[in-house]
Amino acid sequence: MRTQWRHLLGNHPLKRTSKISSLNHIRPCFYSSLTNSTIVSSNPSVSWPQSMNVLIGLFSESDSRASKGVKTEFSHQVSILKDELLKHHNDTQTVHKLLRDLGSPLFSSYIDGSALIELLKQIYKFPVLALEVFNWRRKHANFTFPISREEYAKGIRVAGQAKNMDFAIELFTEAINNQCKTSVTYNALMASYMVNGLVDKCQSLFREFKKDQSCIPNIVTYNILISVFGRLMLIDHMEATLQEIYNSRLIPNVYTFNNLITGYVTAWMWDRMENTYLIMKQQAAEPDVGTYKLMVRGYAHAGNLKKMEEMYELLKQHSDEDNIQLIKAMICAYCKSSCVKKIEKIDSLLNLILEEEYSSWLIVSLIRVYAREKLLDRMEAIMNVAFDKKVAVTSVDIMREIISVYYHHNIVDKLNSFVKRAESAEWILCRSLYHCKMVMYSSERRLEEMENVLEEMEKFGINSRTKKSLVILCIAYSTWGPKCKLEQLVALMLKLGYDIHWEKMPL
Repeated sequence: MRTQWRHLLGNHPLKRTSKISSLNHIRPCFYSSLTNSTIVSSNPSVSWPQSMNVLIGLFSESDSRASKGVKTEFSHQVSILKDELLKHHNDTQTVHKLLRDLGSPLFSSYIDGSALIELLKQIYKFPVLALEVFNWRRKHANFTFPISREEYAKGIRVAGQAKNMDFAIELFTEAINNQCKTSVTYNALMASYMVNGLVDKCQSLFREFKKDQSCIPNIVTYNILISVFGRLMLIDHMEATLQEIYNSRLIPNVYTFNNLITGYVTAWMWDRMENTYLIMKQQAAEPDVGTYKLMVRGYAHAGNLKKMEEMYELLKQHSDEDNIQLIKAMICAYCKSSCVKKIEKIDSLLNLILEEEYSSWLIVSLIRVYAREKLLDRMEAIMNVAFDKKVAVTSVDIMREIISVYYHHNIVDKLNSFVKRAESAEWILCRSLYHCKMVMYSSERRLEEMENVLEEMEKFGINSRTKKSLVILCIAYSTWGPKCKLEQLVALMLKLGYDIHWEKMPL
């Protein structure tokens, strides 16, 4: 019954009355119980989530104490330990001492495991340290209370984040043996398989999960599957998983839709991306900051600048944070567009990021757009950045765009300087670079320098005796002399078998 979802994506009306029929049979009380469910969050700043960010969404699923009005004090207590651990994260002995002196009383005060879970959440950017902390909690003998189900799930996710899947599987097995197997532990191992690229094992575990009579898949489970299929661009499988959500009488949440949108963006299916967003708005899954970031990125890749700008304005209403990767994607969209004010808009966005944060592809895109607009100073400024960062241009078309700027401004000395730097920096070289120098030297009657260009060409393996090269010389000698060189050149061209169109030669 995937046709239901396909129909919605292909023919979605903009009326508020449009609903997915599967939702009509779901009771409100069931929905309210699901709104507190935890989901797998994807990082909207990239095409698909980084492993660390995928796990963050799962990390928040059991912070029960923080949700009871004591979050500030609770987080502060954990932050004190976190700060000390980060100062000494490379010193295992000091880490163990800190855990013994500060961690032991803290963990003992929260026997539900929430203190350890909050600590692991705060040090998620240091997966090796997080794994060391969990292992210490697991092996320490002073605790009289066992590891909770939520702690096992967190440990599995930490192991996956640290790319230690053998340990993640060991913890999963240990949780089963200690009667701590739940949907959360299954989801944790599935997510760990996913972020480590073990797609087959993730799907195999899901099939095992469905056969388990002691627990059933929840919306988190299906969100993980949608994420897996989306990153592989298996759109049919992704939509079939959505249909299975409805068949299981579950309700998609914001992360379900975000993962769907990300899948469509990855597959460049812009209509389905947009229609999924419209369906999302009409249901209880209100778009979040992640949704807006995904839509901005999608419209940027699609080249739909108007909607990209509209979505960016919505994003700014919900978040003050400047997402560097998103800004780069928008700059790239303007670079590829024919927008009249694109340079003004590009410069405005460039003010939001530091030069140190320029990526290679962004630098090359900027070189090309400034070259096309014949903006010599800006083009040379960004080329200096490229040379400093050792970013090489590998496109002949872009090199031709660059030399056209020097030709347009008639500054052969700057062109010569650029060519020498490009040669040293191992940028791609083409015959057009040298022909342009020859023509420009000829126009200024600098014939000796023009002739030297032929030697440069041979030095870099470019044949200097092509017909076009010799024609440039012929035109120069016929204009400025000497006549003897012109006669020698004509004889050489005839010897090489080149046709000479005398009517086109200013003899």
